[in-house]
Amino acid sequence: MTLPLLTRVYSNPQAALGLALPDWSLLIRQARNANMLARLGYVLAAVAVPAPALVHIQSQLTFARRFSSSLQWEIDCIATALQPLGIPLVLLKGAAYHAAGNTAAQGRIFSDVDILVPEAELAQVELALIRAGWSSGPIDAYDQKYYRQWMHEIPPMQHIKRQTSIDVHHNILPKTCRFCPDAAKLLARAVPTPGGYWVLAPEDRVIHSAAHLFLGGEFNHGFRDLTDLDLLLKEFSAQPGFWEVLLSRAAELKQTLAVSLALRYTGKILHTPIPAAILEQANLALSPVRWWLFDALFLSALQPDHHSCRTAWSNCAEAALFMRSHWLKMPLHLLVPHLLRKSLKPLEVLWEAKE
Repeated sequence: MTLPLLTRVYSNPQAALGLALPDWSLLIRQARNANMLARLGYVLAAVAVPAPALVHIQSQLTFARRFSSSLQWEIDCIATALQPLGIPLVLLKGAAYHAAGNTAAQGRIFSDVDILVPEAELAQVELALIRAGWSSGPIDAYDQKYYRQWMHEIPPMQHIKRQTSIDVHHNILPKTCRFCPDAAKLLARAVPTPGGYWVLAPEDRVIHSAAHLFLGGEFNHGFRDLTDLDLLLKEFSAQPGFWEVLLSRAAELKQTLAVSLALRYTGKILHTPIPAAILEQANLALSPVRWWLFDALFLSALQPDHHSCRTAWSNCAEAALFMRSHWLKMPLHLLVPHLLRKSLKPLEVLWEAKE
């Protein structure tokens, strides 16, 4: 298959040399839609970018630097709110990459801070955040039950003054998911950051990123998330024995499938350097027929979210993966009533409005 321009340039920045201005225009638009424009600026740091394109990239890099400062302030505020509890502040995803100084933090812009706390401490953590100005806002009784009984997080909270958001997790996957790991194992191996916060161990950061992307079912930021994995794998592979530890830890946390998918598609799409023996071992996770099916789905769904990157198959692939994610997330005896409830919700709202 012919890869989109952004995909090719990300994997090989020298491919940008000699692009005509219309191609640069397309590249900028693809990157902007994929929430990758600032990251593209880092990728093209050693490439001579023409002035019309450079203006857009530099503007987004400036925004990314300001975002980084605001993010640090927000993390500090969360830490202050939770400090009386004596619970280590374990950051997840983008906030974790920022705190740990990972290359995956470069140009990464996102909307909320994710933290991981022991499930037994959820009530205390939620109360402390409410006292500090966060609120989950209006949510009906069914959605409260959905989050608190079945999911891996409480309802998202937003600060009443700053309008910033926080997701409080007690695990990285829903309780009802067949691949839900033991969160205590994640917390037990968490490591401190220079700023005094905590993040998951390197291999667990990769595992969480893989689980979020390949079991989650949402692909509007799929390409950006795939580049997260690319950057994490490149950075952590410098550690002796990293690849073996990653596969072993994935098996321990029931994430062999997610990690195998991550290794296959970072390699196929972004040409991430992965040892052949590791790829061979990862490929054992599925039969050739299932790999053929997943290739048809993921190679389409993981391209940048721009109309020029889509094919006639894209919508079908994303819909199939979305349905798969629900099937993985909940057993059928919970999933069917849940989907029925959600499908009837618009009618319920319309009926209440008429009354």
